[in-house]
This record gives sequence, structure tokens and C-alpha cells, in this order.
Amino acid sequence: MDTAPQPVPAPGTPAGEPAAPVRDPHYKWVALSNTTIATFMATVNGSIILISLPAIFNGINIDPLTSFQYLLWILMGYGIVTATLLLSFGRLSDIYGRVRLYNVGFAIFTAGSILLFLTPSTGDAGAIELIVFRLIQAVGAAFIFSNSAAILTDAFPPDERGKALGLNQVAALSGQFVGLIIGGILAVFHWRYVFLISVPFGVIGTIWAFMKLKEPAYQKRSQKIDIWGNLSFICGLTLFLVGITYALLPYGSASMGWGNPWVIATLFCGILLLIAFPIIETRVKDPMFRLDLFKIRNFAFGNAAGFLSALARGGVMIILIILLQGIWLPLHGYSFESTPFWAGVYMLPLTIGFVVMGPISGIISDKYGARWISTLGMVLVGISFLILAVLPYSFDYLPFALALLIMGLGNGMFSSPNAAAIMNAVPPEERGVSSGMMSTLFNSGFVLSMGMFFTIIVVGLTSAFPPELSAALSAANATQLIPAMSAIPPTGALFAAFLGYNPVQMILAGLSPALLATVAPATIATITGVIWFPTTLAQAFMPSLALSFYIGAAISFIAALLCAMRGDKYVEEIDGTGRDDDSSAGPQQVSGENVK
Repeated sequence: MDTAPQPVPAPGTPAGEPAAPVRDPHYKWVALSNTTIATFMATVNGSIILISLPAIFNGINIDPLTSFQYLLWILMGYGIVTATLLLSFGRLSDIYGRVRLYNVGFAIFTAGSILLFLTPSTGDAGAIELIVFRLIQAVGAAFIFSNSAAILTDAFPPDERGKALGLNQVAALSGQFVGLIIGGILAVFHWRYVFLISVPFGVIGTIWAFMKLKEPAYQKRSQKIDIWGNLSFICGLTLFLVGITYALLPYGSASMGWGNPWVIATLFCGILLLIAFPIIETRVKDPMFRLDLFKIRNFAFGNAAGFLSALARGGVMIILIILLQGIWLPLHGYSFESTPFWAGVYMLPLTIGFVVMGPISGIISDKYGARWISTLGMVLVGISFLILAVLPYSFDYLPFALALLIMGLGNGMFSSPNAAAIMNAVPPEERGVSSGMMSTLFNSGFVLSMGMFFTIIVVGLTSAFPPELSAALSAANATQLIPAMSAIPPTGALFAAFLGYNPVQMILAGLSPALLATVAPATIATITGVIWFPTTLAQAFMPSLALSFYIGAAISFIAALLCAMRGDKYVEEIDGTGRDDDSSAGPQQVSGENVK
């Protein structure tokens, strides 16, 4: 029978203190399997959109090259909502029950999936409905992400948590890449199937969670909801991330919107609210963001390293998809229509590396701690960035696949040990908010990474793409097309590559027959083929791409340094037992000189 862990008094446990739980040996596998399905489903839905957007936009009759605002919101809105709600949901879970709110999130996520499948409208209305339904999905995902790690930490003993969190995170990352392949397959049949596939898993998983998952026994304190802290954090982070999102859109004659007064205002107000947030948290009785947890060495350095890890690799997936779909695959004979699916296939080494190393690293960290294996993992990620930075645009696949494999192995060595070290370091009654804080920093880093890398790429394309385009047209004996082809904005070229489109055909279709008659048929065949546009884009794209990879490498090496500074293995239930909560410095406090 699957029963909730019940507290029993340990020898010598003072009256009134929470006793150590007796864990049902079967319940932990129920918790692991259910949270793994939920995490896998949530991450699949996060990436399945990347590949299937062309089919979705065609299905609702939207031109993706003139609908950047919809494209960005479908891509980034999911991450914005999860990042802003995770922390609040983590604190609410400590007050009202982690399993209870996790179950609610599973149900909300499933409802959002059903609504996406049923999207009734087309055109702009259909795009807005898709965005709204994706945001509903994101609310459910925030409940799932903010509680999964805490539920697993409650269910598993300290010497198995790394393994459990490792398997859970393997499901998370593999879901991102499985979503690419599933999206490519389902989009061939019908765009609605992209959203339908998660519905049966969601329905079964929701019923299973309500029936089998049990609230653990841990000491709850009477707390009030931190209204001002919630408002300042949610509004501040939302404004900041929305400002970054709209900064990626053209504004007037500029290729990006960093000079847009509305963008400047939202960023300024968002930063002010985020600055006010920690000040508010130090003055309220029951803060939602436990700043005192950062006194714990493993918690502080682990979360800092996790944020930098997400910042380094959050935008890498999209950049690599652009590189494969817009440049490498067409140059190797793949049609533009087939590149979304094959991009997912050719990125499989990244998934394989993570799937292989994630569980192994979790088992190793259970025995020896997270310090050195997570440090080595981030060093490998930095090395993989350096390999990618020096590859030409017409690279051989073997070194590219090797770099992806190293990146996957490195992320597998880092992710599960880092998560286990963070969750082991906090008291049981703080695991909900700790899980929320960890997921918030990760998701915020992920969204910021997308904005950072997109900005680097677009700024580089803005200066390099027009002259490269003119030179390529001149070389093809089509100088008369330069004025018309200059209508392709750098962002249009970027998103065309991302979506697997050839914008040259779309531009030529809108020109007058008289102008086209002045161009030789052989020239038209050349510039509309699978070689000319990818080569032209590559000349402008690769310098910015290399810069992005060098920045990713630098951030990864800094994260490795933080991992090395975290201290050795520490488990609050074991190493913190019997320590006076009012003592000045525990063995894992950042300010302490004796780091256990």
C-alpha cells in the first residue's frame, strides 16, 4: 500500500520537535514516476512549439515573417509566467501543502493543453488565443516545477536524493529534445496534434497524482501570505522580462526596440520593483523569499551556479536550431520544409549525453557530494562552447556532435548533483520555498539568456547582413534586385531561418513581373535554391554566433568556480541535527570559516 510517510519519535528527540519520517519504500517510486511524467510533459510542451511553429502559423493563417510579436510571446511567454510565479507558489506550498498545489498544477496544465488543441479562431484572434492558453499551461507548469523537487526530497532518503533528482532532471532535459522530434513528426499530419499528445498523459497523471501522492508530515508554521513581497516580485520580474521581450522587436527604423520609450519604462519600473523586493522581504514577518537561506553555503553557491548555468545555455538551443535549420542543413541538401525535423534529430547527442550522465552523477553525488562533479560538469560545458565557437558554418558533423555530447555530459554532471545539494542543505519545512527559489532562478536565467543571445545575434546581423546581401546579389548578377531584397530585415532573416523558411521566394513572389523579367532564369534558380540564402546569412551570422559561444563559455567557467566554492557534502537532516538554530554560524554558513 502507498501511504504517506508518518513521523516517529527518534531517540533523544525533544518534545515538540518534528521527528524523522519513516518512508514507505514503495511511495518514493510513486512520487518519482508521477513527478517525472509531469516534468517530462511540461518540458516537451516547452520545446515542441519550436519545431511546429510553421505548421501552427499556417494552420491559423498567420504569416510568421510579419508576426514577430506573436512569435516571441508564444516562445517566451511560457518562460516568463513560470519564472514569475515559481517563487510565490513555492511559499504557498509550504503553507497549504506541496502535494495539494502540485495536483492543482497538474490539472491546470492539462486544461491548458486541451484548450490549445481546441483553439477555435484563426488569424490574429487565433494567435492571441494560443498565447493565452499557453499562459494557462505555464501557470500549471509553475505549480509542477515549484513542487517536484520538494516532493522528491520529502519522499527519498538523503543517500538517494541525488539519484532521484537526477532521473527527474534527465526527464526534463530529454523532454526538451524529444519535443523537437515529436513536434516535427506531428506537424506533418496536423498542427493540433502537437497539443493533443500531452492530453492523455495529463489526464492520467492528474488522476494518479490525486489518488496516490500524499502530503508528507513536516512541521508547518502559522504564516501569512506576503502580499507586498508577492506583488513587488511578480510585477517587477514580469515588467523586466516583458521589456526584454519587446526590445527584440523592431522599433521605427531600428532593428530592435531598446530605444522604445515603452521598453525603457517597463525595464526601469521592473528594476525598481526588483530592487525594492529584498528590502520588503527584510521587513515583513513571513517573507516569501527567505533571504536567510542564502547564509547556507550549498544553497547560496548552488543557486548562483544554477542561475549562471541557465544563463549560459538557455538560448543555446534556439541558436543551434537557427544554425542547423537556416544554414547547415540546407547547405547539405535538405529542403527548407524538412529542416525543422532534422534539426531535432541532429541535436540528439546533447540529449544522449545528459541522459547517460544525469543518473550516474546523481548516484555519485549521493555518495561523495556535489562539489567536484558539478565543477567538472560546468568546465566541460565551457569547453563545449569553445569547440562550437571555432567551427565554420560548413562544419563536419562529427566535431559538432562531439561538442554537443560533451555539453550534454557536462550538464548531466552538474544539474542533478547541484539540485540535490541545494535541497539537502535546507530544513524540511523550507523545501517548498527552496524548490521555488531554485526553479525561479533557473527559469529567470533561461529567459534572460534568450534575450541576451537574441540581442547579440540581431545586433550583429543588423550591421553585417545588408552589405552581405548586396554583395551576394551582385555576385549572382542580380543587382537590380538589391532594392527589393533589402526589404528583408535582419530579424526577418533570423526568424525565417529559425522557422525553416526561404524568404527569397516570398520576396520574389511580391515583385512585379516586369522586374523579374530582367533577371535571368538561371539567376532566379540560384537565389531561390537551398545554397544561396543560407550562405549569405552565414557570412553575417557566424561572427555573432561565435561571440555568443565565447560568452557562454565564460559564464560556464564562472559557474564552475562557484561550484568549487560550495563546500563539501552537507545534509541538513544529518549534519544539522542537534544544532541550535540560534547559533551564530553553522558548518555550512557562507560566513563561517569552517566549511564542512
